[in-house]
Amino acid sequence: MSSDERIPLQPPMRSDAIKTGPDRAPARAMLHATGLDAAAIAKPLVAVVHTWSNISPCNLNLRDLANAASEGIRAAGGTPIEFNTIAVTDGIAMGTSGMRASLVSREVIADSIELAVDGHCLDAMVVLCGCDKTIPAAAMALARLNIPGVALYGGSIAHGTLDGQSITVQQVFEAVGSHGAGKISHERLCTIEREACPGAGACGGQFTANTMAMVLGALGLSPLGLNDIAATDPAKLDAARRCGELVLDCLKAGRKPLDLLTPEAFRNAMRIVAATAGSTNAVLHLLAIAHEAGVTLDIEDFETAAAATPVITDLMPGGRYTAIEMTAAGGMAVVARELRAAGLLEDAPTVTGQTLFAEIDASAPAPADQQVIHPVSHAFKPRGGYSILYGNLSPEGCILKLSGDGPLLFEGRARVYESEEACFHAVQSGQIEAGDVIVIRNEGPAGGPGMREMLAVTAALVGRGLADQVALMTDGRFSGASYGFVVGHVAPEAVRGGAIGLLRNGDRIVIDAARRVIETDADLDARRASWIAPAPKATRGVLAKYASLVGSAAKGAVTSP
Repeated sequence: MSSDERIPLQPPMRSDAIKTGPDRAPARAMLHATGLDAAAIAKPLVAVVHTWSNISPCNLNLRDLANAASEGIRAAGGTPIEFNTIAVTDGIAMGTSGMRASLVSREVIADSIELAVDGHCLDAMVVLCGCDKTIPAAAMALARLNIPGVALYGGSIAHGTLDGQSITVQQVFEAVGSHGAGKISHERLCTIEREACPGAGACGGQFTANTMAMVLGALGLSPLGLNDIAATDPAKLDAARRCGELVLDCLKAGRKPLDLLTPEAFRNAMRIVAATAGSTNAVLHLLAIAHEAGVTLDIEDFETAAAATPVITDLMPGGRYTAIEMTAAGGMAVVARELRAAGLLEDAPTVTGQTLFAEIDASAPAPADQQVIHPVSHAFKPRGGYSILYGNLSPEGCILKLSGDGPLLFEGRARVYESEEACFHAVQSGQIEAGDVIVIRNEGPAGGPGMREMLAVTAALVGRGLADQVALMTDGRFSGASYGFVVGHVAPEAVRGGAIGLLRNGDRIVIDAARRVIETDADLDARRASWIAPAPKATRGVLAKYASLVGSAAKGAVTSP
């Protein structure tokens, strides 16, 4: 009896569809051509999907991690099948037309993982992700495919050091504003530029990448603690090997992502984001992941989580420390332990086969002298770092970033801009004054298209000393590195007839965090009768396709039905 006709000694595998029986001889011939022998083909075929690229540090180490994960898969009795998909790096694309590709890439990455893994009927998957959109895309693909799978974040970059202080790419963006205002020299800007990013890894503050890496742990898709390990730490390779071994355990046990993506897991993830003053992009991404998982999640649920959860970490952009110092302080496990002690976490299953609480109990205690993570009783801020607002300017809801010690009410006159570039030019040329409410519209999911982040603008405002003196509202997004009195994700967006598209220069705008209201007394109804939708910015290619399919930011800006 030939190897392809022998009686199987294990339950049927998905990959049997491409490798078992006489009819599959052509497929086996092609697999042999890749270097696999009959024994390797007969084993479970496990996808190792990663977003390696050498365009930026964020994903630079993922190919090495893929090799380590493959070693773990082989050691546990599987055969790794490697795929590479795309990444769009926000820190490079920021402030350019290329940033329109960023959020779109989340959908493309999830789609490409689905197509590669389903197209080859693979049995399980390890997904290695690095920067902002690759992480939620990994979770979306795991939920959509619902085959045994593990996600691993490639890790944070080490922080740079300047004048004895930790710095990240955030300080480079802010230095651009300072340079434009004449506050620092060109030489000083170049020094900051050279020192901020010392090697591989994603941006080092509690920006979107590190926020979403913690979300993966809270959702149970990554083993607790492994995502904390920095990109350049040799232990990261061991973490990848462990994930390779673990995915075979998941396959044997029949443990799948939808077993883990429970309502409790999503509530835990929302509270972790709130407790670490994480990126507002987590709202968008968790809504999208929940959509793929079939879990009911509403934008108002984030208000509930943030209102009940104090900020217990002192992390950039608003705080002092980076992810590297967070890891040294005990990492996500310590955050989770403090939240559990205060009754703010729920037990839930994880990819390891243990519950979240069991993983917390097995983790190391925090160092006695660490200053990064506080107990809930000694929180840095009384509530999470964002709030959901509604009103005649955003009936579907939008997100206000809260600084904790800043104002809760801002009232001013609108300064309206039709794009990020127009607003950035106004900031850099000194046209913005204290008391202005900056309005950047036609940057939403469909109108952008792609819902660009306004970090170049918010950082320039910080650099010019205006962060606490102006407000900003947009149907676009904000980077996790943005801070100030800023409102994003305004929905409906301008191009879909949202009220933000009806505002005019000089209109009075009120942003009231206490009442959770964003409104104007301008006669919007009278203007709506003469409103004409702006012409599409993209008429062909992926951006046009995305603009025609994408839904509201208040529902995660997803493109699937």
